[in-house]
Amino acid sequence: MAKKRMVQAINDGLMEEMARDPKIILFGEDVEIGLFGDTRGLHAKFGAARVRNTPISENLLSGMAVGAAAAGYRVISHMMFGNFVYTGFDSIANQAAKLRFMTGGQIRLPLTYMAVYGGGKSTAAQHSDTPYPLLMNLGGINVVVPSSPADAKGLLKASIRNDNPTFFLQAGGRGGELGEVPEEDYVIPLGSAEVKRTGTDATIVAIGAMVRPALRAAETLEKESGLSVEVVDPRTLVPLDEATILQSVAKTGRLVVADEARDRCSAASHIAAVVGDKGFASLAAPIKRVTVPDVAMPYSPELEKQVFPDAQRIAAAVREVVEYRRSR
Repeated sequence: MAKKRMVQAINDGLMEEMARDPKIILFGEDVEIGLFGDTRGLHAKFGAARVRNTPISENLLSGMAVGAAAAGYRVISHMMFGNFVYTGFDSIANQAAKLRFMTGGQIRLPLTYMAVYGGGKSTAAQHSDTPYPLLMNLGGINVVVPSSPADAKGLLKASIRNDNPTFFLQAGGRGGELGEVPEEDYVIPLGSAEVKRTGTDATIVAIGAMVRPALRAAETLEKESGLSVEVVDPRTLVPLDEATILQSVAKTGRLVVADEARDRCSAASHIAAVVGDKGFASLAAPIKRVTVPDVAMPYSPELEKQVFPDAQRIAAAVREVVEYRRSR
């Protein structure tokens, strides 16, 4: 397998899917030049009829995507930054999430929204949010959050081929990460978590950009304390693979959830609630969440580091849940 950066894997996935299906169209802000690199070269290969820039009007962009998908196209709508979901939210929440249900399945919406989310690159408060908790709450939107180049490509293909609206969110600070990507055509089913590292003493459920620091924390804990820590990557938040998470917690008895969203009503809060409801008997310690405080993301690199979850904070949370057992 070749090693590729996440942004290259996403670009490959877009290239392959657009070549496979002539009904796929892509539009968004600056997609012709590929500002992030993920859409680079698509306009030159597929032309203006299938790849085109839009005005800086997210409400128009998100609504146009719904209309085009309902009319029979397979749509990819690139919204650039996750914060821009807010300005396009009416069509996303009131149309994309609801039309298939409200029409009794008569309208299909094969629609994939793309956006870059999160902090870590000093893009300031209006370009650094993690909006997936908002999208999880809608009840009609798939939410995909890959952590590696291979997962990004396989999950993107699944998103595009799906007949329901899906948000594909890529971490802002992860586009340059290298990873092995299979050469053959492959699709990773939505709702399929992956155990990135096996362990027996504690479980870390790490979302998107949090997988890498979670793995570093697990390695550090093993070297320093002999702890065996399992790391589970949900890969998709809607649908959520509850079974894999609960199976891991049943084995380890302790859970830490690492999430780049703000703490209140985060994805970590939902996962903690699921385990508390369905896996309470397995727990040997309270569930700990490692998240962003309920503040706007600072612009200053030093201040950003203070609020951003990292390997040290994740490791400290794991030590806390393990010590809880030992102190009783």
